[in-house]
Amino acid sequence: PGRFAVANENEFVHGGLVKSGAKTGQSGHETASILKCRANPSGTNKEQTRFMKFIIDNWMLISIALASGGLLLWPVLQGASATGLDPASVVQLINREKAVVIDVCEANEFSAGHLGAAKNIPLGELETRLAGMVKNKTLPLILVCQSGARSGRAVAIAKKLGYEKAQSLAGGLGAWRNANLPIEKS
Repeated sequence: PGRFAVANENEFVHGGLVKSGAKTGQSGHETASILKCRANPSGTNKEQTRFMKFIIDNWMLISIALASGGLLLWPVLQGASATGLDPASVVQLINREKAVVIDVCEANEFSAGHLGAAKNIPLGELETRLAGMVKNKTLPLILVCQSGARSGRAVAIAKKLGYEKAQSLAGGLGAWRNANLPIEKS
């Protein structure tokens, strides 16, 4: 360490081979094997070259495969709760499993229009009022807002409070309207 290496007479020097096996008493075969070991100490130079050639020749296909895999994994990484439920799934949960619907909009938004069975708890009050309004934590809990953004945050709060079956309506009340499902005003 810290010293310069000096090539001996049987090594490559500036891209050229210095041969002087006769002076050292080495045969040409011994010199070639020494050179082969020094030039390729790991023995994988041919495989590395083939691999790099494959990567260079097929870079576009490899990038398409990686992008496709990433797009396929994206929903899995986001998790099921991040996407929410579609309106048809919400109707099924209400009818089959007696799901409780909580609208996390403000009172004036709630009175302008809401799902028929929904109870209103504004998002800011959800943590303090949810346990008093929904006592059975085993029932599915569907959280709704105008666009789906606040209900996504509400799902996180509800799960923190122990409501493991809490889900949001994807797209909020707008998705419900687009599905031509009934809306009540109060």
